[in-house]
Amino acid sequence: MTIDVICPLYNAENYIENLHKSLLKQNTKINKIVYVLTKSKDNTEKKLKELKCNYKLINPSDFSHSLTREKEAFNSKADIVVFITQDIDIRNDNWLEELVKPIINNEAAATYSRQLTKFNNIEKYTRENNYPNYDIIKDKISIKQLGLKTFFSSDASAAIKRDVFVKLNGYDNKNLPISEDMYFSYKLIMNNYKIKYCSKSIVYHSHNFKLKEIYDRYKLTGKFFKQNSYLDNYGTTSSGSKLAIYILKRIFEDKNYKLLFRYPFDMAARLIGMKVGKM
Repeated sequence: MTIDVICPLYNAENYIENLHKSLLKQNTKINKIVYVLTKSKDNTEKKLKELKCNYKLINPSDFSHSLTREKEAFNSKADIVVFITQDIDIRNDNWLEELVKPIINNEAAATYSRQLTKFNNIEKYTRENNYPNYDIIKDKISIKQLGLKTFFSSDASAAIKRDVFVKLNGYDNKNLPISEDMYFSYKLIMNNYKIKYCSKSIVYHSHNFKLKEIYDRYKLTGKFFKQNSYLDNYGTTSSGSKLAIYILKRIFEDKNYKLLFRYPFDMAARLIGMKVGKM
């Protein structure tokens, strides 16, 4: 099966060289790497030229987390499209092989990778909670056990059968500022397709967000859930509560007590952001 990799770029000069070289080192052949560069003031375009990459240049007003990906997936002729973000760190040459294998073997129509972080912060525990060290196959039957997490995936590193993406009309031409991956995962599950979480397909995806950045992200997430209120039927509130409890438990297990000073403010930023976004 042929594979196209689609990667939006913006102010990516610190990422693009390592990212591109890691893609070229994969032991699974890539048909085409599609970089979509939003115009910026850094040296990303210069580096793309130095690396002899093919890329498309768009204006900031034309970028959309959902529509930019949707357009390139619709234009692709490959059997599988792989979505990645510029800030993932791929350290293994079998990352892609492990990601697409379930699609090639007809186990699932879509897959996503395990994400680790290089930081010893609260994100370490959110990553543990969302990306365990074992595989998971999710379908409609999973809803009873997993609730909202049935539709969880991340297009920081994900793959989808292109014909299924087209058949389900991608993101329905909606300009989604966040959670476009969950939007499409819901469509997949409800149309009786399977999603596989591939724990052996590993990327490092690390952030050290300030509280304001966490608030802003969760405000957008709250807005997404307001616009897609049907997802509340699957336990959006309980999902957040379980995550908060898990993080606190792991802080004590690891004796990572310095995070206790950060914990209440971090959780408050998430909660308030969600509530404001839903207003």
